Amino acid sequence: MDFIIFIVAMGALVYGADFIIKESERIALHFNISHFVIGATLIAFGTSLPEMAASMMASSQGKSDMAVANVLGSVIFNISLVLGIVFMIAKSMNPKRDLFAKDSAWIVIPVIVFIIMIQDGVIGRFDGLLFLLMMVSYLIFLFKDSKEDLEGGIDEELANEKFNWLKTMILLAIGFTFTIGGANFVIESGTNIARIFGVSEWLIGLFLISLGTSLPELVVSIVAIKKGNADMSVGNIIGSNVANFSMVLGGSSLINPLTIDLASSQFDILIMIGASLSLLFILANKLYNKAGSIFLLTILALFIHHSLA
Repeated sequence: MDFIIFIVAMGALVYGADFIIKESERIALHFNISHFVIGATLIAFGTSLPEMAASMMASSQGKSDMAVANVLGSVIFNISLVLGIVFMIAKSMNPKRDLFAKDSAWIVIPVIVFIIMIQDGVIGRFDGLLFLLMMVSYLIFLFKDSKEDLEGGIDEELANEKFNWLKTMILLAIGFTFTIGGANFVIESGTNIARIFGVSEWLIGLFLISLGTSLPELVVSIVAIKKGNADMSVGNIIGSNVANFSMVLGGSSLINPLTIDLASSQFDILIMIGASLSLLFILANKLYNKAGSIFLLTILALFIHHSLA
């Protein structure tokens, strides 16, 4: 029964996120916001809601391992799996934005802050507040830096629809309900599955939950690249990872301080750092192709092999 609940709850997470993503794009279209900013903010936050709901629920239930592992796993999957697949299927990627010059700092800064904060084995409430302030600074940076207009590569149906605040707010509320409700059942059923197989909550958070909650990023990024919108695709991942560190960990640690076993999680942290540095290397050399894809998928294979060994 727990397996069925887990699958249905994951479906609710993804389905709820889909509502939020679509309505967020509708709002962005109404205010004429650039593709990268849509990807890095509204869509990134929408696709990060499952991680946020799952980690916050885990934190409220005193399951720090699951909350932190979910974030680490999501960051790793976002970079290695999602961008690995995107670069593999993209015929050509030519982002209008200079991603390395403008956004590389936001790949590195959250990782550095995270490493500093976990040195005492705890992400406390003050740390969580600092994480949330980092999110505010990221948003200010994005909206001040982006001066390009929204044009092409978007859902034409949405663009032609008349904007309706009431309808949008109702659909957003439905999305939030599905996402948060689904997260609660994911945590409960995930914990039960872990106990049945004798698997630690860390591994459940790292794989089942983080992979499941990364599905919205994967779907949105693939759709964006199929529409020829590289800026939105990469922006979605960079923004999602900033949100994972700042909003997900920040919000979760405000509910309950999060403890982390540095010895047992050392390899996962190193893989997360490696994946982030690999993304920097790809952006610097514009390896938006199969070479970049193989590079990232190799990191994913090492991560999975070591974790399941």
